[in-house]
Amino acid sequence: MTEPDDATNAGESSPANVPSFRESLGAAARKAGIGQVTPGEVPTAASLMKAVGGVRGLIEALVPGLIFLVVYTITGQVAPSVLIPVAVGVVFVVARAIAHTGMTSAIAGLIGIAISAAFALVTGRAADNFVPGLLTNVVSLAVLLISLAVRWPLIGLVAGLLTNEGTAWRDEPAKRRVLTVVTWLWAGLFALRLAVQVPLYFANLPEWQAAAKLIMGIPLYAALLWVTWLMVRAVYRRVGNTSTDRRN
Repeated sequence: MTEPDDATNAGESSPANVPSFRESLGAAARKAGIGQVTPGEVPTAASLMKAVGGVRGLIEALVPGLIFLVVYTITGQVAPSVLIPVAVGVVFVVARAIAHTGMTSAIAGLIGIAISAAFALVTGRAADNFVPGLLTNVVSLAVLLISLAVRWPLIGLVAGLLTNEGTAWRDEPAKRRVLTVVTWLWAGLFALRLAVQVPLYFANLPEWQAAAKLIMGIPLYAALLWVTWLMVRAVYRRVGNTSTDRRN
């Protein structure tokens, strides 16, 4: 009888230990802002702060943009206005490395700042520092609108992943309606950002665009995230109570 090849078996992963695609998506959703509070739970100020990255995350998200605004307003020069935020981003990454804390968000932020700076340095226009952000908003809006057009609202898909109910929410009119409305709200956020910032970009008003991006960034995101939690929590609680009453 031939003995099993231990080396081969050791190199093979058991299918039971390999997460499914759906489980991987669910894990990713839980790490996102909306995943910090499961539908049905009570959102708190602490959970909202965690969703936007905590105090440290807020500083890392807001300071580079604020530095651009201040430096460009004072100097009117493109290079220092975009390179100083890059240097600050490097400091944030190094600080996290020294403290042995999660570096993913800081590295992602640094990459974003560096790409934005590259756009501005290549063209010589400070306004082009905001091109990547505008493109991100365009893509986000397009994805949300497509999900609505095909009647699979994106927030519904996220909620399904978070609650492990999959697509069962589509069979419950109340959930489907609320999740559709919330998806429209998120589409409205990205549309509003574009409506304000695109004209500023074409008018070549980088100072105003920087200010608009700061105001319409974390503050609006946090506010809409809170509204999302409240609306989704309300419908999940109401539908859950209705189902319980029917069983009783």
